[in-house]
Amino acid sequence: MSAVYQRVALIGLGLIAGSMAHAMRARGLAGKIVGHARSAETRAIARELFCDEVCETAAEAVRDADLVVLAVPVGAMEEIAAEIAPHLKPGAVVTDVGSVKGAVVEAVAPHMPDGVHFIPGHPLAGTEYSGPRSGFATLFQNRWWLLTPLPGTDVTEIARLRGLLEAIGANVDEMDVAHHDLVLAVVSHVPHAIAYTMVGVADHMRRVSQSEVIKYSASGFRDFTRIAASDPVMWRDVFLTNKEAVLDILGRFAEELFVLQRAIRMEDGDHLHAYFTRTRAIRRGIIEAGQDTAAPDFGRGAEPPRGA
Repeated sequence: MSAVYQRVALIGLGLIAGSMAHAMRARGLAGKIVGHARSAETRAIARELFCDEVCETAAEAVRDADLVVLAVPVGAMEEIAAEIAPHLKPGAVVTDVGSVKGAVVEAVAPHMPDGVHFIPGHPLAGTEYSGPRSGFATLFQNRWWLLTPLPGTDVTEIARLRGLLEAIGANVDEMDVAHHDLVLAVVSHVPHAIAYTMVGVADHMRRVSQSEVIKYSASGFRDFTRIAASDPVMWRDVFLTNKEAVLDILGRFAEELFVLQRAIRMEDGDHLHAYFTRTRAIRRGIIEAGQDTAAPDFGRGAEPPRGA
């Protein structure tokens, strides 16, 4: 493949940025990949594994870049946007990989100069691992990457970015900013909140020792711990910046939980069977959509090679 962008700047060099770099390099989609991270150690690892050049400042990294990817926690977006804004070249595309879009638009869009195309984005892909060694080229294969273009955005530049994302294996869709944040509250943010809570409950159970929790962890609790192992900085920012949607869905969850409690208390087997049958159908739909497998290992094969 030929390069979609001649110079790509990755601001933040963790799992997502690293995986993008590995995928772009494997397919020849970027002429040069430049990176920046605050940590000197992270910069050194990125230079070794996937960056052609690393810079000590974000401002230096974005200079002359055709595509800039903001891969930092949502809470750090505004500071980075203000820093890089004077150094963006006319015609550059700026995108991000944040899990919340409303807060990112509020933080970044006001700083973007005329002639720079800001196209917010969010890859629905990841693992519980983080850092520059965690990325791998196939992370986005058959995973959704949502774009939330703002009104008036150049459709040619949207198509160009979409082409890059599809070339690294992603399925790309477009969505309104507010709708994105509500959808993600359902499919990602609240499930993470529940996982953190359940692991916290187990941690506080004095009648169940920590050794028993670890030794006898069945698939349900084990998967909760996998989710709850996600980056604490990222998830702190997600909950604080998507507060309204998260609280809305948590309220609905509490209502559903109350109905379930009542059915168990009243020994209403018919209700429980009907409820579990409906929810089981959701799992079938996810498998049919190619977003997981029906394999008995709960869709998890061998760990992807670190840094591959």
